[in-house]
Amino acid sequence: MDALAADFAHACGYGGDSHALIEAFARIREHGIRQARLGHFRRKVVVDALKQSEALFLAAIGPALSAQEAIEDAARFISFWRNMPRWHQERRLADLARARQQRLLARFFRRYGHRIWALQAA
Repeated sequence: MDALAADFAHACGYGGDSHALIEAFARIREHGIRQARLGHFRRKVVVDALKQSEALFLAAIGPALSAQEAIEDAARFISFWRNMPRWHQERRLADLARARQQRLLARFFRRYGHRIWALQAA
């Protein structure tokens, strides 16, 4: 029995000592780690593609004209989405995913964009 799996099971509220359930918690934990890594690599591919030029980044966050404006737009939509009725939220899941992606890209390039593009220009 893996100590990490037992710790994870305990953190999830499981207090028993069944090997089968602890193995199930271990599989759940490993699946979550794999999904997180996969999501990280997908986001990295997008960021690496947008590092080419500032124009590509601005096209990706459009119609916003700056990273700060894109962050504000995404935050506004996310709060708007949270106040929607459930049935309406389910119909706008793609818009929520796009707003979260736009917020992530805008935060990254607001922080590191000038440095990245200055190094590429040199």
